[in-house]
Amino acid sequence: MRQAISVLFLLFLTLELAAAESRLPFGTVFNGRDRFDRLVSAARDGNWKSLPIGERTATVGRALVGTRYKSFTLEIDNRIEAPSVNFTGLDCWTFYEVSLAFARMLDEPAENWTPERMLHYIELDRYRGGQCTGEYLSRLHYLEDWLADNDRRGLVEDLTRSLGGTSVPHSAREMTVGWRHYRYLAHNRSLLGPLQQMEARVSSRPLYQISKNRVAGIEGRLRSGDIIGIISRDGPNRYSTSHVGLAVRAADGSLHFMHASSPRNYGRVVVDSTLSGYLSRYRTDSGILVARPLR
Repeated sequence: MRQAISVLFLLFLTLELAAAESRLPFGTVFNGRDRFDRLVSAARDGNWKSLPIGERTATVGRALVGTRYKSFTLEIDNRIEAPSVNFTGLDCWTFYEVSLAFARMLDEPAENWTPERMLHYIELDRYRGGQCTGEYLSRLHYLEDWLADNDRRGLVEDLTRSLGGTSVPHSAREMTVGWRHYRYLAHNRSLLGPLQQMEARVSSRPLYQISKNRVAGIEGRLRSGDIIGIISRDGPNRYSTSHVGLAVRAADGSLHFMHASSPRNYGRVVVDSTLSGYLSRYRTDSGILVARPLR
């Protein structure tokens, strides 16, 4: 009997140690607690909870304006993939993602506005099927893949086709081309084969865009908090998503592009020019996709 209990205890201890090794320290997955706490206070004082989800997302985004740009913010470990938040530095993806996750969290009672709950909503949004398995490829790495997955689960609505979007040749290959820049891939080259398979699956699905010469005509149909994916040409007859931000309606009624801008431009989160004006600056930008948060 004692021997059986000892074996069970050792098994339990082994499982606990294995579970502990599969988790990253909280200080690794959540950075910028003071900034988070200030946002929570602002949300309480401003009653952001009462706003529709899109307006709420844009309000959070405005509160993040000025945050410095930091690239590869999701590459936080060599092996273990985990939901993470970094309020001290944002890239284009984490800017819209943090804004949306925080806005969703506000639907809960105020006592649940915690870093842990924030991470829950990041996981819901960032990972295939809303679940992080601890594996790198459970993350939705391409915006068009994110859109398909989140639309299927009823979290957002893909408005691209209903706004006049048309199909363009699709090629998602950025990560295999630049794999050395990704910490997980550089430390585990066995991921490259599965990554290429994932990219092939993403590329096999149609990619729809609203051509940039038509964007001015549909700006009036967009709302604050709509997620705007920028589609760019990546060579002859090759298109993929290259940037992302949020639509935000100004006091004069014009629609602007709010995004985390790279160091070669502003180097921080900004409310930029009108969306159509932004697109006109960049020769390789060909159009946009649009996702509207539903909940």
